[in-house]
Amino acid sequence: MKTTCIMCPVGCGLLIEEINGEVVVKGNACLRGQTYGKSEFLHPTRIVTCSLVGKDKIFYTKTDKPIPKEKMFDVIAAIKNLPIKDYKIGDVACENILNTDANIVITGQNHVE
Repeated sequence: MKTTCIMCPVGCGLLIEEINGEVVVKGNACLRGQTYGKSEFLHPTRIVTCSLVGKDKIFYTKTDKPIPKEKMFDVIAAIKNLPIKDYKIGDVACENILNTDANIVITGQNHVE
């Protein structure tokens, strides 16, 4: 598999393969690229950002830790179904969303005109 490392601004092009049962990462300039490549190959995770739209406000959210990549779209759908409250920045809108061990945190808001 080919991917780009996101662990630093260099953005090394990685080639990741399984050879004789071992994950081999090529193209990384540092150890962080090696770690990222193995993780991306074996069990990719992502931070999810999403907006929660109410009648007069839009709340911006994100997960407080990476979740399994395969659960991203389910988490987004669950965020969009959260109740609209008078959230403040830093509030936890949902704990342990979909049993991912990640909380949904309010990161910003705007008024809808």
